[in-house]
Amino acid sequence: MTQALLFGSVASAALVLGAAAGARWSLPEHVYAAMLGFAGGALICALSFELFQDAERGGGVWLAALGLGLGAATFVFADARVERMRGSAVSFGLLAAVTLDGVPENLALGVSLIEGGSYALLVAIFASNFPEALGSATKMRDDGRSGRFIMVVWVGAAVLLAASVVVGRGLLGGASPGVLAVLLGFAGGAVLASLADTVMPEAFKHGGPYVAFATVAGFLLSYVVALE
Repeated sequence: MTQALLFGSVASAALVLGAAAGARWSLPEHVYAAMLGFAGGALICALSFELFQDAERGGGVWLAALGLGLGAATFVFADARVERMRGSAVSFGLLAAVTLDGVPENLALGVSLIEGGSYALLVAIFASNFPEALGSATKMRDDGRSGRFIMVVWVGAAVLLAASVVVGRGLLGGASPGVLAVLLGFAGGAVLASLADTVMPEAFKHGGPYVAFATVAGFLLSYVVALE
């Protein structure tokens, strides 16, 4: 359980750091885009070689695919509801969007600890949490929220996501291979949907086609970490 707390704290620390930065500064658009692109590449690698591959090995391709589809559908429908909030409650809509894929990601990170832990997934989650929290906190600041309010909200989100790692390790540790296959596939589907719907379009919007190089760099780093 100590390892789960450590992994959860490291992954969620990026939310607090990103929120602290966004509450005070606005990064140049090309830097923000590069960070998002890097995170996208890292997540693509992690969900391919950690989440979905582990799901397929544990329960077969059909159970893994079932989880993948359910995860993607859950993100798409939940994100559609969040979109309706974006107007009068845009800041909270963005915060909700971050947690939609964050909870299954961190649950999967906790499940990975059953077999020693996925450092590639940890790196990918950290790399994605920072720019997502930074962008959302910047929007909150632009909406007139105080720095204290922003930090309280994002520390709360960080605690929730860190707890998800502990829950994934503690409550799901004894689950059957088939159940784990669906859960890991679900996490992969949610992550993949968030990449297609939010992360990569946002990166391209602010960075243009050259953001592809940052995406390649993120994929490569995550792959090298996975080899260790």
